[in-house]
Amino acid sequence: MNLPIHAVTGAFGYTGSYIARQLLDAEQRVITLTNTSPNPFGDRVKAYPFHFDNPEQLCQSLEGVTTLYNTYWVRFNHKTFTFEQAIINTSRLFEAAKKAGVQRIVHISITNPSIDSPLDYFRGKAKVERFLMDLGISYAIVRPTLLFGSEGVLINNVAWMLRTFPIFGVFGMGRYKLQPVYVGDLANLCVQQGMRRENTILNAVGPETFTFREFIQTIARTIGVRRIILPTPPFVAAMISKLIGLWVHDVMITGDEIKSLMNNLLVVDSPPTGSTKLTCWLEQNKDLLGKHYISELLRRHNASSQT
Repeated sequence: MNLPIHAVTGAFGYTGSYIARQLLDAEQRVITLTNTSPNPFGDRVKAYPFHFDNPEQLCQSLEGVTTLYNTYWVRFNHKTFTFEQAIINTSRLFEAAKKAGVQRIVHISITNPSIDSPLDYFRGKAKVERFLMDLGISYAIVRPTLLFGSEGVLINNVAWMLRTFPIFGVFGMGRYKLQPVYVGDLANLCVQQGMRRENTILNAVGPETFTFREFIQTIARTIGVRRIILPTPPFVAAMISKLIGLWVHDVMITGDEIKSLMNNLLVVDSPPTGSTKLTCWLEQNKDLLGKHYISELLRRHNASSQT
């Protein structure tokens, strides 16, 4: 008997690779839609390029797929990618999935999305959620908070800044909160939801809650550096981040990301769905964190140049 086929967008990337690995460990058949190479899974995962500009080819790539796990999105507007295009592309992906006969879509969103949000990221996520809910196909919408994992950019680069500079400026007083969730716990939740058929929306949150200041202090203490954690006006901190970004040829943090933190959009009033503690994970990975800066723009450039 042929096993059902699971399609994971971006299975060679960050979140997608964890989902694909869990499916493979469960002896499931997996394909991916991706713009990245090489293939770390070898012949166990067949890769198809994203054909957002060719819906027929996109549909053909999804033929025979039972469940689609969607991790595709962009972090900020850029000259080569935008939120508006990401919304269009995701809508085309979902339409192609429905046409191809996909039975369920597991979509990774974000905590506290809102159609009325002034922040492009959160407003765009809400638009995609609404499109999926109106599509007429079984869905699970999973809303993670801040993700952490070995391949993650944010925590590594925070650790790099703490290793590199004697002072770390937090936005405002740093009293706003976040609930980091381990990417492996998120993947496990997505795979569980992929096996179900009832429509659902659920938050993916970790077992620990930090103020942003505590978050930075915890990373500094774990990697063994003593730094001045300085309350900084948000516009000043944003300017400094932009200057450092120019130095490393990357976008370190955007204005919208600062606002989402300070407006407590990465914390929710719901029980944790993940069991992995950030404090334990930091301790296990402290010798590697922040030794080198990881450029998200370079990652994207390398991915696009390999397709």
